[in-house]
This record gives sequence, structure tokens and C-alpha cells, in this order.
Amino acid sequence: MINKIIVHCSASPQGRHDDAATIHRWHVNRGFDGIGYHYVVLENGNVQHGRPEYWQGAHAAGHNRDSLGICLIGQGGDATPEQLNALRGLITQARHKYGRHIDVIGHCDVNPAKTCPGFDVKTWLNE
Repeated sequence: MINKIIVHCSASPQGRHDDAATIHRWHVNRGFDGIGYHYVVLENGNVQHGRPEYWQGAHAAGHNRDSLGICLIGQGGDATPEQLNALRGLITQARHKYGRHIDVIGHCDVNPAKTCPGFDVKTWLNE
């Protein structure tokens, strides 16, 4: 059962036009079965699908079974307003589907060795 959303960043420069297909290639090259995230949000706010929601993610070790992974294209902290609006929309959809109890956190909140997504997700969400 999905009970949390974990927000990531691609750790790649904005403007390079990375997308879900790019991340899929990166993850396959690392030995994954495919893209590890469920959604990818481009700089312009367009949302691309990664793994289907019924397929366990591969985005946060120890937390994949009960979470959705959303990746913002860009380096930590440089999310565009369009990306943040799209992220808010994905969170709203997930809470409608899975219940308002869903926790929304950054990758750094479950793995202190990570800095992504580069902003405090809980603070941002409550603004």
C-alpha cells in the first residue's frame, strides 16, 4: 500500500533536456529493470510517466515497497515554478487516490547521504 511520496531530482543540469527516457537509459545501464521513478517532471512542468504505480519503484532503498517516486529534472534546489506546480498536482492526485495520510518527503529524509531534491519538501508543501 502506498503511504508516502519521495521527491527526487535528476542531479543533471537544467536545459539539457533530460527526460524519463534519459533516466530510463541511466537506470538500465546501472542494472535496474527500467526507470526507478513513477513520475518525472520536466523543467516546463510537463509530467512524464516512469514505472506504473503498481510496479514497485527503485528510487529509495528500503522505502520502495510503500512509496511513489517523483523526480524533478535538474540539480538540487533549482526546480522551476512550473515543476513545483506539477509536483503539487501529483501530490494532490496521489492523496485523492491513496488517502490524505500520505507522507511527502525528500530523498534526503530517508537517506542522509543524499541531498536531493535540494529543498525541504515538508516546509515547501506547508507554505
